[in-house]
Amino acid sequence: PGFRQGIMGPQLMEEMAAQALHVGTVFQEDRIRAVNFTQRPLICYGEAATYVADAVVIATGASARWLGLESETAFRGYGVSACATCDGFFFKGKRVAVVGGGNSAVEEALFLTHHAAEVIVIHRREALRAEKILQKRAFENPKIRFIWNHVVADILGETEPRKRVTGVRLKNVLTDAQETLALDGVFVAVGHTPNTDFLAGALRLDKEGYVAGSPDGQGFETATEIPGVFVAGDVKDKVYRQAITAAGQGCMAALDVEKYLATLPSS
Repeated sequence: PGFRQGIMGPQLMEEMAAQALHVGTVFQEDRIRAVNFTQRPLICYGEAATYVADAVVIATGASARWLGLESETAFRGYGVSACATCDGFFFKGKRVAVVGGGNSAVEEALFLTHHAAEVIVIHRREALRAEKILQKRAFENPKIRFIWNHVVADILGETEPRKRVTGVRLKNVLTDAQETLALDGVFVAVGHTPNTDFLAGALRLDKEGYVAGSPDGQGFETATEIPGVFVAGDVKDKVYRQAITAAGQGCMAALDVEKYLATLPSS
């Protein structure tokens, strides 16, 4: 909202950080390796320093899983993406591929049909893992076609006159035969991994590793099971995963922290 011509994610983050600095936020760049939430104050152990606090908001997000190709890294942001809702608009009238076979892949493919001329779903198996209702919608969509039993062996592209993806090299997992497919974009949809390794044993995580929120009934909707520890964004949300929803949850967490700190005895 507020950007008529659209804005890329990195630029949006830079603007939000600048705004936060303007109103007095202090940024400390560090990587937290472990926490101790069994005592007060709460302790976070970083690579550069140790931090103590009366309240902590976990907002470490989730990282998209990638294919692990050098070419994938080289063309990331130049035709390779892990977010159709973020980048789909830039492929209006183009031919794109979605790699994956689960709910996320099919949802991405369906969304991309609003922009792309053709969407090709590449899956390493011969059947989708997505929910049946999503499969039905995808199979009935004339803009979507499927390539089964194939993986992306390499992503092809050029750097002149501009850096862009031009296609992929596919490998048949049954025969090892390879073929080239011309494309304008590749969307990798093989899942996300929440950034919660440092929380192991300190907070309740669900089976996929996301923080399991636990509203405490006192108005703290972003609370965890540990008093004073709150959670916001993609580290908890595995459904929407949008900047605007994460920012909204961040606002909720900030208000919850303010309310929680007011309940503590004055030092």
